[in-house]
Amino acid sequence: MLSSRQILLLSTSRVHGYEFLEYAKEHIDKLLRGNNVTNLLFIPYALKDHDFYLARVDAVLSKWGYNVTSIHKGDPKTLIQAAQAIYIGGGNTFRLLKALYDNDLLDLIRKRVLEEGVLYLGSSAGTNVATRGIHTTNDMPIVYPPSLDALKLVPFNINPHYLDPDLNSVHKGETRQERILQYQELPEAGVVIGLREGSMLLIENNTMILKGLCKSRLFIPGQEPQEIDVGTDLSHLLNR
Repeated sequence: MLSSRQILLLSTSRVHGYEFLEYAKEHIDKLLRGNNVTNLLFIPYALKDHDFYLARVDAVLSKWGYNVTSIHKGDPKTLIQAAQAIYIGGGNTFRLLKALYDNDLLDLIRKRVLEEGVLYLGSSAGTNVATRGIHTTNDMPIVYPPSLDALKLVPFNINPHYLDPDLNSVHKGETRQERILQYQELPEAGVVIGLREGSMLLIENNTMILKGLCKSRLFIPGQEPQEIDVGTDLSHLLNR
């Protein structure tokens, strides 16, 4: 029952000039408090030190009035079953996805978010794993998950931390845009949204809007990449 999904996907948790998650506080508050949710289940699997990561997140969200429980403090499936909202943070996307597979959590999280209305907040790697697959992550494959297929909360890929070419740079390697276009040469590839730092996607029911501080970049196979302004309705991409 896809009409129940409420998802906020952040490019990053840290933006220059802002404290941790601060740039997205208005949208996080609206998503959570608008649904009378003050308890979050945090999934810190993208970093090795789960206690350190929990302390960093809790230090911020507790000041905002939220109670944070980490999935590594109990039985993962039991905690997901009881969660009002799930927050998956950034780090290494391959490490994160492997841990979700190792704990047999993908189907359960997908069901809870898409069928039971549990709120989902993702940043960076947590945004990558919300998509159809992690093919467009920027991270190194330091571990190998069984598959690149991810949670499939949305039917496209995202490239968090999307960077534009630096016209003053002497670096001759591929740009981020070239990398994404190389991915889209594959017959199974689909839409990719390049989320620049400070941008985010808000998905409510069957509506998706670009939010945040700046424009993003849309890559549709067979078409020229295009700029998308903050406030653009991208709902049609949910049905591709």
